[in-house]
Amino acid sequence: MTTPVFDANATGAGHNEFGQLPEWNLSDLYSSPDAPELKRDTDWLEDACKSFAADYEGKLATLDAQGMLDAVLRYERIEQVAGRIMSFAGLRYYQNTIDGERAKFMSDCQDRVTAFTTPLVFWGLEFNRLEDDHLNALLGQSQELHRYKPVFDRMRAMKPYQLSDELERFLHDASVVGASAWNKLFDETMAGLEFEVNGETLNIEGTLNLLQEQDRSKREAAFHALAKVFGENIRTFARIHNTLAKEKEIEDRWRGLPFPQMGRHLANHVEPEVVEALRNAVVAAYPRLSHRYYRLKAKWLGLDKLQVWDRNAPLPTEDDRVVAWDEAQRTVSEAYAAFDPRMAEIAQPFFTQGWIDAAVKPGKAPGAFAHPTVTDAHPYVMLNYLGKPRDVMTLAHELGHGVHQVLAAGQGELLSSTPLTLAETASVFGEMLTFRKLLTEAPDAKAKKALLAGKVEDMINTVVRQIAFYDFESKLHEARRHGELTPDEIDALWMSVQAESLGDAFDFAPGYETFWSYIPHFIHSPFYVYAYAFGDGLVNALYAVYEEGGADFQDKYFEMLKAGGSKHHKDLLAPFGLDASDPRFWDKGLSMIEGFIDELEKMEA
Repeated sequence: MTTPVFDANATGAGHNEFGQLPEWNLSDLYSSPDAPELKRDTDWLEDACKSFAADYEGKLATLDAQGMLDAVLRYERIEQVAGRIMSFAGLRYYQNTIDGERAKFMSDCQDRVTAFTTPLVFWGLEFNRLEDDHLNALLGQSQELHRYKPVFDRMRAMKPYQLSDELERFLHDASVVGASAWNKLFDETMAGLEFEVNGETLNIEGTLNLLQEQDRSKREAAFHALAKVFGENIRTFARIHNTLAKEKEIEDRWRGLPFPQMGRHLANHVEPEVVEALRNAVVAAYPRLSHRYYRLKAKWLGLDKLQVWDRNAPLPTEDDRVVAWDEAQRTVSEAYAAFDPRMAEIAQPFFTQGWIDAAVKPGKAPGAFAHPTVTDAHPYVMLNYLGKPRDVMTLAHELGHGVHQVLAAGQGELLSSTPLTLAETASVFGEMLTFRKLLTEAPDAKAKKALLAGKVEDMINTVVRQIAFYDFESKLHEARRHGELTPDEIDALWMSVQAESLGDAFDFAPGYETFWSYIPHFIHSPFYVYAYAFGDGLVNALYAVYEEGGADFQDKYFEMLKAGGSKHHKDLLAPFGLDASDPRFWDKGLSMIEGFIDELEKMEA
């Protein structure tokens, strides 16, 4: 991630103002791009895909239960080896997206894996042509095979929308020059942008970080730098969005998907009406949540109106000290341990074994994530740690993902992957545990107010902002169906949802209309964003159950995380007495945010 290119296997990034920041050790995947184990696995993958197709194509309907189980296990092993190769290539690339060697290595791996796995396209298509009665009979004959029923259910949910075998193979082959190529263009362009702020040249992560500075002039300078560079590159970003939205529209039309969001709902194994109920509940709550909170914030900052560079500003009374990495680690670990020692134990290797890459470095991908890699390895967490209190919450969030991924790995490659709607559960719960610890330890009312306000802002960013993002995407994809969108037209769609969601406390400075351009989720995972709001609402309701007591809550919680993608959200939440398909469910989650704002208003009295 640094320039010059550093050793991807190093475990220490050296001291800086935050202390010793950890760095990934990718050798648990492969020791290097030319490792003999990588060549061995690549060669094996090519042969395994060919032999799988030779043994099973055109024959699935003739298999007995044991034969079908053997096929599933072989397919799962192929997924695991391909996932290991692409995890290694992807993580190296995210360390330094502007390094040509890393970009080429990832592209070459992607090309090979795509070519090798093309013979497997028949698997899902032919499986979906099996008669229901025949499949149910097989499942009834083998408990081991029946364990994979959730995988089969998700596959067969796509049955009405699958194309001919030939077209599916074409789409599979063409994927490397389709969405994934545009994704890489976005990543490389964004990582290469430079922003001049008060004479200093920064990358996007460092510039966005300035929007949380205490000094308002620094926040404003950062905003104008962002707006200037986004504006200079807006045609590129508009081209990427136009192309990806049109590509999606074409594929959706051929598949017969009724609306742009349907593919995401199917992948998430969630009913459209559940997402619509969530969306409607949040939009209806805008006046009670974001509008009310930001009017309070304007008052605290002594402003008649907030500008967009004030949205994430710290309170005037907030402690702006730098949080050293050791303190961040200790805070999150202790919060996890107070909930259950098992949780802290699972998190410990992330800090000690090179499973976290924390430092901000040239070319490093912006943002933060937890990558599950494959079930016979372990997850990796990426941060861009800058010592802010919110960075501590980001650590708690991503580490929650990591714990979830470790626990779910026991399900195996095909069943461990959690739908996005549930993938945010452990991450948001980890944040809540950390927040509650800090709130309990707050030394005075001033510190408590700053913590409460910070938590409300995080929740608004997670719920209100992400639903506004979802509405923006919905509008963009609908508009793109009717023709090419100019940058100005995309800008207008963006501003329509921003004004609605943020409310009358804001003025919107010129330049903010381009800020849609840097959101990676729109590029990498269309309609991903509602999963954040889903997860926050779910965790708020879950945490309320936890606060009510019950000695077995922790055990139920761990069982839920261990389930991975093996159960539907209804089944996972039932032990807690919760049901996300009940429209009133979302009001429970939103009421927690309202309660925090009520508490902040009382502090003003």
